[in-house]
Amino acid sequence: MKFLDEAKVYLKAGDGGDGVVAFRREKYIEFGGPDGGNGGRGGDVVVEAVEGLNTLIDYRYAQHFRARKGGNGAGSDRTGAGSEDVVLKVPVGTVVLDEDKETVLADLTEAGQRATLCRGGDGGHGNAHYKTSTNRAPRRADKGYPGEERWVWLRLKLIADAGLVGLPNAGKSTFLAAVSAARPKIADYPFTTLHPQLGVVRLNASEEFVLADIPGLIEGAAEGAGLGTRFLGHIERCAVLLHLIDGTQADPAAAWKTVRGELEEYGADLTDKPEILALNKTDAMTPQARTSRIKALERATGRPVMLISGATGEGVPEVLRALADAVAADRAERTA
Repeated sequence: MKFLDEAKVYLKAGDGGDGVVAFRREKYIEFGGPDGGNGGRGGDVVVEAVEGLNTLIDYRYAQHFRARKGGNGAGSDRTGAGSEDVVLKVPVGTVVLDEDKETVLADLTEAGQRATLCRGGDGGHGNAHYKTSTNRAPRRADKGYPGEERWVWLRLKLIADAGLVGLPNAGKSTFLAAVSAARPKIADYPFTTLHPQLGVVRLNASEEFVLADIPGLIEGAAEGAGLGTRFLGHIERCAVLLHLIDGTQADPAAAWKTVRGELEEYGADLTDKPEILALNKTDAMTPQARTSRIKALERATGRPVMLISGATGEGVPEVLRALADAVAADRAERTA
């Protein structure tokens, strides 16, 4: 299934049904009076988060959704039928934004959550509604009220516990494939990952977490260079970030600064999240290069750096334990 994490759709709630002018006319009943019923309510447009979906591809080709108009009233004080709601089913983690792409209308983080985006119009009053002691035979009936309409953006932010960041070819896909059952594309050229990948990491029978891999960032990504920063939204909900740095390059500190700069430009408090630094591809480094580059990186970042190899598994259990501890601490804080 093709991955799509953003879609623009048009929504139109149903108009209310019309009220009617009617009078009761039966044999042997004198002065039957007005009995025109009210119109029915138009259908709402509702968005609902459901399990089993992980993409917005359904809204790539169907982009207009309209609820039906309420039924018109009828004689004998009969109210028109209300119309059914139109329900848009989206993956868990979907954010609904107004047309300006800034105003958040709904943030669906749990299965079963629903939000009404457009309300249907109320039905118009029939002439029975206007009957009074001084106006015994009103001939007024109202049209139904129009339903709301709007354009909205659907944006998917994957629900993951931990996120992988780094420059292209830092070994993120190799690491994800090594620690989970995910099978991302792996190759020896940049930008092999073109859309986010999720993998479930199981440390033991009672500990597991979801790890997200996003396409690599390059300098200028905040201005649209490379694949830009459009996929960073998928790690906004992560409790911790694993920053992988290619240990075979000459200046790993510069690589770290590049990615940190793009995260800061993006915002959303990504730079405030706990970050675990790992110098990757140690299997392709000499002992002297390991020592010099880890010292240079620690001086530049001011924090400890772990040595790992996604290809051979060296240092991977220690990194996973650090990630699991950070995720567990975040979960405990949220439930406290």
